[in-house]
Amino acid sequence: MTHVLAIDIGGTKLAAALVDEGGSVLRSATRPTPREDVMASLATLIKEVSEGGPEPSAAGIGCAGPLDLAAGTVSPVNMPSWRGFPLRDQVRELTGLPTVLAGDAQCMALGEHWLGAGRGSAALLGIVVSTGIGGGLVIGGRPLLGPTGNAGHVGHMTVDPYGERCECGGRGCVERYSSGPNMVRWALENGWTPAEAAPPRDRACGGTGVAPARADARLLAQDAAAGNVVAVAAFARGATALAGMIAATAAATEVSTVVIGGGVSGAGPVLFEPLARALDDIGGLPFVRAVRVEQTTLGVQAGLAGAAKLAWDYSRSAT
Repeated sequence: MTHVLAIDIGGTKLAAALVDEGGSVLRSATRPTPREDVMASLATLIKEVSEGGPEPSAAGIGCAGPLDLAAGTVSPVNMPSWRGFPLRDQVRELTGLPTVLAGDAQCMALGEHWLGAGRGSAALLGIVVSTGIGGGLVIGGRPLLGPTGNAGHVGHMTVDPYGERCECGGRGCVERYSSGPNMVRWALENGWTPAEAAPPRDRACGGTGVAPARADARLLAQDAAAGNVVAVAAFARGATALAGMIAATAAATEVSTVVIGGGVSGAGPVLFEPLARALDDIGGLPFVRAVRVEQTTLGVQAGLAGAAKLAWDYSRSAT
């Protein structure tokens, strides 16, 4: 059976797999993303997955952006050693395979459309809600990449033109309201402290016995589920911004399905219930109100699945 090589590159993790035409993984491996010599680590990972296995017919790469599809280069924000890095050509040279590149959130969307919660959707928006907000569109079964490969940057759609200044330089971006760190920031500014305490400190070393918990989105979700008023409000605020972005995207593209993944999606009802209420309030036109919102079923494997589908489609179009 023929396989392709799927590669998923993010700021914290590198992953690779050999994947068959049905989406089954023959071999896979992951490792942390180093701050330097990323390509050397990736080469070792590819060798680990490929050596002694079937020869893949193509390679597909999903990588954090921004990127330039025409040049095949990437400049991931959280990977400072790669700026205008020729990733596509480097992988092509390393493997000798036809190689295709797309953004990591675009691959997440494509993976969910192929094998996950968005299977069979005519028009799908995939959203990654994590330390930032990423997105990808799959229209008519094909990823919408845009002229430079950056289509689907929904995290930097403006949901409040009079709102807060975003880290990207824009104003009122959904990421400023709905990403994990920004929900936590707002909650802390409004009086939230995590209910969960960290393990006791060593009193002999001058500790008090109990260390304050490090505030993060997991603890915020935990407290929201327990009914903490500020934590609940933080998720409602983030969900409302997400709803505004989803409604705007649906009005522009007529997406029928939205699949939400990323670490914050694991919050479950404390995110999805206020999101449903906000969409019901914000949505007007019938085709906007009809959008179906689902939680990822592939989880962290969605990006690899999308990279594999990208490679399959590329290899078939080249023959």
